[in-house]
Amino acid sequence: MIGRPKLVLASGSPRRLMLINQAGIEPDALRPAAVDETPKRGELPRACATRLARAKAEAALNMVRIAELLDEAAQCLRLLSGRNHRVHTSVCLVTPKENFRQRHVETRVRFKRLSEQDIEAYLASGEWRGKAGGYAAQGIAGSFLVKLVGSYSNVVGLPLYEAMIMLAGEGYPIHFGWLNAV
Repeated sequence: MIGRPKLVLASGSPRRLMLINQAGIEPDALRPAAVDETPKRGELPRACATRLARAKAEAALNMVRIAELLDEAAQCLRLLSGRNHRVHTSVCLVTPKENFRQRHVETRVRFKRLSEQDIEAYLASGEWRGKAGGYAAQGIAGSFLVKLVGSYSNVVGLPLYEAMIMLAGEGYPIHFGWLNAV
């Protein structure tokens, strides 16, 4: 049925699953949540049951979100596989006189053709988490890059050369931190 909300059972209890099935419903996913069920000191049964149900629901929601993000990353990698793509970043600097200085950087990237094994192993590494496009050029996925034309640091997250030029152009002492860098 299109548009039906997803039903996730946050319990590993076969009896709960049986009861839901008895009502003619099949959960979309089973995500037993590992929650410490020890009652808190002085906690009444009603409060304990309510707290635990909420904690299990929150844990299941987080597991579902991670699975959805994993699926999204896999889709991104399949889309990038064997293809060219462009990474666009704009940097905007507000000067001390409250003027705006802006630069746009575009980097072209070519990915190797990824096998399902490449994708599964990369996703299992966890490195994709929190990365735009589902990959980190500065890590394992650097081995997927066949060709890069433009700013490498742009693909990583910030076009460093352009940002430093902008800062230096406004008189910011970009070399100051270099004295104690090593």
